[in-house]
Amino acid sequence: KISGINASSSSIIDLIPTTTMVTACDVHPGVVTGDDLLKLLKHAKDNGYAIPAFNCTTTSTCNAAMEAGKKMNSPVIIQISNGGGAYFAGKSTKDPNAAAAGAVSMALHVRQMAPYYGIPVVLHSDHCAKKLLPWFDGMIEANEAYFKQYGEPLYSSHMLDLSEEPDEENIAICVKYFERLVKMKIWLEMEIGITGGEEDGVNNEDIDPEKLYTTPEQVYAVYEALSKIGDMFSIAAAFGNVHGVYKPGNVSLQPERLGKHQAYAKEKLGTDEEKPIYLVMHGGSGSTDEEIKTAVKAGVIKMNIDTDTQWAYWDGIREYEAKYHDYLQGQIGNPEADDKPNKKYYDPRMSLRSGEEAMAARLIKAADDLNCVNVLN
Repeated sequence: KISGINASSSSIIDLIPTTTMVTACDVHPGVVTGDDLLKLLKHAKDNGYAIPAFNCTTTSTCNAAMEAGKKMNSPVIIQISNGGGAYFAGKSTKDPNAAAAGAVSMALHVRQMAPYYGIPVVLHSDHCAKKLLPWFDGMIEANEAYFKQYGEPLYSSHMLDLSEEPDEENIAICVKYFERLVKMKIWLEMEIGITGGEEDGVNNEDIDPEKLYTTPEQVYAVYEALSKIGDMFSIAAAFGNVHGVYKPGNVSLQPERLGKHQAYAKEKLGTDEEKPIYLVMHGGSGSTDEEIKTAVKAGVIKMNIDTDTQWAYWDGIREYEAKYHDYLQGQIGNPEADDKPNKKYYDPRMSLRSGEEAMAARLIKAADDLNCVNVLN
């Protein structure tokens, strides 16, 4: 059980500022869930943009993501991994529930602060492999407690990544959890086909290359199973995606496959809708601008960005240290005078703020690539 959620939540509603600002699709600022989330993601799919999803591990990185959203007048997705949840809880904490508790802590922070940035924010949890299902269960318990008290879930959406399992087992487990999530109108993201590379302890660097490309039949099998339960779900279909750092052109991405998935589903459903499936893009490292645009055109409404933003945050701190190096060698004494204090330079807020600014700038570049700038009124 994740303790303390009621006590922690009791002050949240009272402190959120009153606002009348709405987006072009009539979605309120702050964390969006349920029908508002569906409306937002449909707006993205219908208007040809994808919302960037940023992995966050601290309140500082959460704030940087929301700052970027405010500057670019666009929604953002703030997501946390199992490792991120454990870090949020404190690396010295060895309790098996620490990662779930950390994920709850992040969500409460974002819920508290998001309205002050004046943009819609989607709260999401990232890849959850089969071995991490206890973490997933802990977050669902927290959602149920929050839903009981406030009539909406704590998180907007969650992801199950059972792509390492046989398709039948993958889909069956997703169905089981979706039946539980749909009662709270929580969005489910699932993955079929494997994203290569390594991220957060999941290593697929030596995977069979053929498994990096999902077939239309696989995607439709997921759609067919989940659509019987509800319509709030998306599919991360692999098209050669790889986690990590790669130069453009060094990864064999085939985003045109996504259009084939949509065409296949359209034919099977006998619908006039060109893009009946909500798609997600993972492992954007090494993607060219054209490949990203092709993916968005095919109905991708969310793209994960992590590796590049990690570097941007660090690079901001690195640049700060380089600029003020001679003021950071001791508490007292710098080029101005031997007895001059350096507190205002080594105050952690100074270097971390440089990290936030650099990260926010990189996030805006990502949003621009996804056609997700100035999409709010």
